[in-house]
Amino acid sequence: MQGDNGRVDRVILHCDMNSFFCSVELLERPELKDKPVAVAGCSDDRHGIVLAKNQIAKERGIVTAETVNSARRKCPGLVLLPPHHEKYSHYFSVINNIYLRFSDMVEPFSVDESWIDITGSLKLFSKSGIELADCIRKTVYKETGLTLSAGVSYNKVFAKMGSDYKKPDATTEIRRDNFKELLWGLPAGELFFVGRVTAKKLAAMNIRSIGDIANADLRLLEQAFGKHGVLLHGYANGEDDAPVARWGERRETRSVGNGITFRRDLKGEADIRTAVTALSGRVAARLKKHGFRCRGVKIDIKTPEFISISRQRQLAEASDLSSDIYSAAMELMADNWVLESPIRLLTLTAIDIIEKGEEYTTQLSLFDSGEERANREKEKALEAALGKIRDKHGYSSITQASLIDNDLGIRIEEW
Repeated sequence: MQGDNGRVDRVILHCDMNSFFCSVELLERPELKDKPVAVAGCSDDRHGIVLAKNQIAKERGIVTAETVNSARRKCPGLVLLPPHHEKYSHYFSVINNIYLRFSDMVEPFSVDESWIDITGSLKLFSKSGIELADCIRKTVYKETGLTLSAGVSYNKVFAKMGSDYKKPDATTEIRRDNFKELLWGLPAGELFFVGRVTAKKLAAMNIRSIGDIANADLRLLEQAFGKHGVLLHGYANGEDDAPVARWGERRETRSVGNGITFRRDLKGEADIRTAVTALSGRVAARLKKHGFRCRGVKIDIKTPEFISISRQRQLAEASDLSSDIYSAAMELMADNWVLESPIRLLTLTAIDIIEKGEEYTTQLSLFDSGEERANREKEKALEAALGKIRDKHGYSSITQASLIDNDLGIRIEEW
């Protein structure tokens, strides 16, 4: 791929297993391959939550994280299977080891998807990016019986969107000369890192497609979404230079996190806000203590049936502020979880850590207004002052009112 100013672009793949949990289960249940199937943590209508669905169930409107009761109303013939996470972990290892035959730059994004930087592999295999992606797809299917969709592009965001573009079992290449044609007509919610809440807010601004985001006034997006709006504008225009991590240097391993098992299940937005407030404050304090910042936030949700769901997102810039971590975590919850569904344990993790003094750059600061910079400095000063008080008198010496005498079992004094 030819980049700007005559540079040779990177060639990055994003490989996304098709209906991974269901596909693994159906390896041993081939008689169900033509039926709508979902993996659910509990088949009980009141407590069960859909963790995954196959393509047939998806076509009938089943969505991840909805209740079993809702899914059965949509699709009375839905077949529900229990999860087997040890199987998914096994295939995660097998599949990523296949990827490693083609490049050592393999960065898992979740248990069923990974980025692969194959820039240095093209000459070695004498293949184009599309040919190498197809070779990987065929190898995975031959050795596991599982299919995947692959995106090929010059950056991670478009590679990810390429793997989503055509499913199942397909390869899509998104280049500098075709991304506007392929992507700009898609709904705004299809852009990577645009969740339900952001998409709804964009629609209220009459920004309904990815092309609308790309062509929107940058100041308008920044006013509405802060630095995240600037980030989305760049993504829509194909601007993303994030590297693919080398295998064994996964960003999640450089992380700071805290989790709470609650006295009673969280249920509803108020409970979730209380829990996220406590967790984001503690994570931010630990970052500051060690001189760290994070570039991303991850949440791990565990249901009363001990089923786990993990989601993450990138921050617009590295931060150690509890307000940034809180906002990102709440957006992840709103975009990926039915807020009334019960939560037994919630873990919040700051990921992609950089150390104090470590060099990092961001062009987003160029768009900061003087007022925004001043407000951010006030936030930093306030959190620094709170940190000094807590260092001297204990973490619980000063805290949010919502955390005092809560009935969730959150005991700040034990932190």
